[in-house]
Amino acid sequence: MQSVAQKIMNAQKKSAVVNVKSGDSVRVHQKVVEGGKERIQIFEGLVIKTGRAASLTSTFTVRRVASGVGVEKTFLIHSPSILKVEVVRRSKVRRNRLNYMRQLSGRSTRLSGVDFDREAVNAVQDDAAIAEEERIHEEQTENYDPAEAEAAKAEAKAAKAEGSDDTAKSEVNSPEKPSAQDSPAKDQNKQ
Repeated sequence: MQSVAQKIMNAQKKSAVVNVKSGDSVRVHQKVVEGGKERIQIFEGLVIKTGRAASLTSTFTVRRVASGVGVEKTFLIHSPSILKVEVVRRSKVRRNRLNYMRQLSGRSTRLSGVDFDREAVNAVQDDAAIAEEERIHEEQTENYDPAEAEAAKAEAKAAKAEGSDDTAKSEVNSPEKPSAQDSPAKDQNKQ
């Protein structure tokens, strides 16, 4: 017989989730709310850690290098903000926590790939997540105004050009900095 806590946890779990393992390259579709707008953000990287597989609090940590900086995000598999997880590539690893990947860069980060049935692994259908993703997409297409988008681009370009002109003007109008020879600190040290 299940306890009350177990019944509540089972009610909160998603009906079907993708089996994510350490060493997988995944693409995570996450719902992000900014102000009054919602959008879907995709985070793609290598799974370096998984935890608590059968639990409601099952997590996996994804690492990627963006602009030369390592970025890691930990996701809850059963979170309502996670709409979809796609396994892009499977690799052969012999441990659950790939913390050693943090110190590696370049070619040394390559892992040997394993053949797997990509369609079968990613065939998990969560109807609620699919409906949510479609709703967000429709909302974005309804609110999109091409003229407004072009105006925003032109405004951003003008602001960028104006900002570069301001920095050039400030360099021209700024008084000359005293040289190291004219510094009073050096004169005091000479005495």
